Amino acid sequence: MQNKAKKPHVLIFPFPGQGHINPMLQFAKHLHSKGVKATLSSFFNSSASIDLCTISDGFDEGGFEQADTPDAYLSTFWNVGPKSLAALIKKLGHTAHPVDALVYDTMLPWALDVAKQFGISSAAFFTQSCVVNSVYYHVYKGHLQLPLRGSHVSLPAMPPLHVSELPSFVAIYGLHRAWLDVLVDQFSNIDEADWVFFNHFYEFEPEV
Repeated sequence: MQNKAKKPHVLIFPFPGQGHINPMLQFAKHLHSKGVKATLSSFFNSSASIDLCTISDGFDEGGFEQADTPDAYLSTFWNVGPKSLAALIKKLGHTAHPVDALVYDTMLPWALDVAKQFGISSAAFFTQSCVVNSVYYHVYKGHLQLPLRGSHVSLPAMPPLHVSELPSFVAIYGLHRAWLDVLVDQFSNIDEADWVFFNHFYEFEPEV
């Protein structure tokens, strides 16, 4: 039984990419300010107020720049990442502060499977706006067929959008297909997470 005198311990696991790390770092700082022990698990140095535990993405000497192609990076990361994350959670489980919950970047859906493996709570964290997430969701569900035909698209709760207003991975089909697959697969097991967080203000996009 968990000691109620101890702070709850949340492990934050961002995707190591531009626009993903900082929102989850700020979220970790917010949890810390509320009295929650927050540990950021990633591939870089962090602020002193947040505990840091690094894990491997399979390219320990240079990260993404070390990989020959995006496909090579993602394939290796998807193979090494779950094992590295599981090893970290197991290691922390032998400390005075075992992990109570995992907040993971939605671009890493396999992190949810790792959380289930250890029986800890999970929260999916979307770092992009709801409109962008909605576009990828409709691609995932097959409501938005690629490659696009025509100059405009109509999606629920949004005004008609010109193709140029859509995320480039969707607007220009075939552009970095590996990344498109990652963005679309964010929704592969989202219904199984205990919570879903968005890095946005509800008032900005209430309909979406």
